Amino acid sequence: MTITREEARAFTIRMLAQAGTVLTEEEQAAVEVADMGLGELARSGLQLITYVNNERYCAKDLVLLPGQTCPEHRHPPLSAANPGKMETFRCRSGVVYLYVEGEETLRRQARPPAGSEPYYTAFHEVELRPGQQYTIAPNTLHWFQAGAEGAVVSEFSSASHDESDVFTDPRIRRLPDRG
Repeated sequence: MTITREEARAFTIRMLAQAGTVLTEEEQAAVEVADMGLGELARSGLQLITYVNNERYCAKDLVLLPGQTCPEHRHPPLSAANPGKMETFRCRSGVVYLYVEGEETLRRQARPPAGSEPYYTAFHEVELRPGQQYTIAPNTLHWFQAGAEGAVVSEFSSASHDESDVFTDPRIRRLPDRG
């Protein structure tokens, strides 16, 4: 399955509306479509809208297409005073399978995208359904994948510095892309 950036943006706006989120025209135009430089958006990527991101905190909504995976990464320390981003994911619609470091879950619900398996190492599964949340400590390897209907996840975190994220897959380029 292939999907264009405009189709992904429209899907994101629809999913957020179904979850009860009203976006202004400016916010709709600011929806970011991140294919991570892999060119396989339907399999690996993420759509998001950032509501606020300042030196103290950040609030975003993350939207995943059905089966779409946000690749494994961590938010490293940025300085002696900044241990890296701590984030809480709260599922608002659909189901999201979050994988973090820890004891491996043997009967996992999600799988890394075919061909990218060597770049996934965290396999402790946390299943999030609407109303459930999980906090990820700074510098923790994690990745996540939507279930069959796609998913909307609200992210509440310390300041976000996406350009500093460290991805396990060296092919990934995480640059803002609103085009």
